[in-house]
Amino acid sequence: MDLDLNITFGAIASFMSDPTIEEIWINSPERIFIARNGRSELTNLLLSADDVRNIVERALMWSGRRLDLSHPFVDARLPDGSRLHVVIPEITSQHWAVNIRKHLMRNSSLKDLVNLGVMTSEISTALTYCVEAGLNILVCGGTQAGKTTVLNALAGAVPLSERVVTIEEVFELTPQLPDVVQMQTRSANLQGEGEIPLRRLIKESLRMRPSRIIVGEVREAEALDLLIALNSGLPGMGTLHANSPRDAIVKLQTLPLLAGENISHKFIAPTVASAIDLIVHTTLDSQGTRRISEVAAVTGRFENDRAEIDMLWRWDGKEYERGVGSLPNPEKFVAIGAQLDKWWHK
Repeated sequence: MDLDLNITFGAIASFMSDPTIEEIWINSPERIFIARNGRSELTNLLLSADDVRNIVERALMWSGRRLDLSHPFVDARLPDGSRLHVVIPEITSQHWAVNIRKHLMRNSSLKDLVNLGVMTSEISTALTYCVEAGLNILVCGGTQAGKTTVLNALAGAVPLSERVVTIEEVFELTPQLPDVVQMQTRSANLQGEGEIPLRRLIKESLRMRPSRIIVGEVREAEALDLLIALNSGLPGMGTLHANSPRDAIVKLQTLPLLAGENISHKFIAPTVASAIDLIVHTTLDSQGTRRISEVAAVTGRFENDRAEIDMLWRWDGKEYERGVGSLPNPEKFVAIGAQLDKWWHK
């Protein structure tokens, strides 16, 4: 079903069609914000409470997801790839809170991101080789820092011969590959049944003959299932909210503990050290610039129940500083490992 912007979004249709606007959010009918180039601004648009409700209800008709007092949150994908998130009272104090994220750089390649200043060509080349070699890559950063954009670009570097399975809460990834299966979670029905969480999807993906899995975002106990999958010899990628690569490792070692009391740091530390090869950290600065601010390698070593990392590149505010670390484990990959190792040491 096609989406008519004017019919579906009414008064905010012009914002949806504006290619410079990245995100739209409604705090109340009288306070509607937009974001351009990473910076927010208050619009002069005024709506009524019914206008806001009608916009949401029309948008949700396409997604098949519902919003009511028993399910006061909704996360849904729109036909153009935008992501809709809504929270209603009494979770919010008075008004419906609506966010629409448009993902303007959704189909950007690593080369496109170089042209946009997100990274250097040297980092782009390294990441391309790492993806081709089958390294396990974690993209971390804050909200709106460009994690999904970078993950999409990395997915675009996956060899065309591979079969890729993507796993997300809401469809956001768009890998331009010939053999792709995309799966998303499902919430429970009115009877409280039928929920399908990320943990279930990760387990099911392993039965689908994947060459590689890509998890849109790791938030909770599904981190354990992802680590187990990556330690089974299956390459993969994913994103995680974190302030730095080091914080990402700490968080990735903490989230699996939510899976049960029988999970301990003694098990998780070596698992993380052997499962993750590379961490790419993205940031959004005060000027609205998105950039890969650090690339770090997980060495495979761990000490005091903490996986060790080496900095490869770090943005110092003016240019990239190259670290003394090496790209991880090129010897594991016969086909491209030698090329990766030769390029790094040239």
